[in-house]
Amino acid sequence: MKLNYNYDGNIACRRILEDHLDKLNIEYQVLSLGQIEINDDVSIEIFEQLQTALDSYSIHIINNPKGQLIQQIKDAIVEIIYEKDKFPSTTISQYLSEKLNSRYGYITNIFSEYTHTSIENFIIIQKIERAKKLILDGEFSLTEISYELNYSSVAYLSTQFKKVTGLTPSMFKRIVEKRRKLSKDIK
Repeated sequence: MKLNYNYDGNIACRRILEDHLDKLNIEYQVLSLGQIEINDDVSIEIFEQLQTALDSYSIHIINNPKGQLIQQIKDAIVEIIYEKDKFPSTTISQYLSEKLNSRYGYITNIFSEYTHTSIENFIIIQKIERAKKLILDGEFSLTEISYELNYSSVAYLSTQFKKVTGLTPSMFKRIVEKRRKLSKDIK
């Protein structure tokens, strides 16, 4: 039997983390995407058990300040792209500066140094990943998807989509539909 599945990585990661914190009886509070505050002192042994359990899911606890800043930048961008009501009325650069309480120049330099890509490129990649998920869901037209992702037009979405994936959104959709049809025919 073939099983197809879909998931939201952020929700899955959060649930895994919460399950393991609960199993270890660690009191915590979810602060935001990618950030949980532990309310009590945790022994090194319990902390290592948590880290080992999370490592099996490729979830890593970030201990250094620059790594934490990089993750906060990524989380803020993902939050903007996946939660329409979070899209800032200002520029993304101004939003990130205010949210992270740092100059945008500093944020971009640190981000580029550690990820070897720019914040702008990371945003484009995240938008295209979201567009792919929305296309796969099949609930929205390309016009609605471009609006949802704050593109000025379908043409601009299509240009960036093709630059990142090598395919236009329409070609991507046709390929997915053909694969689904072939998968059904094989059964």
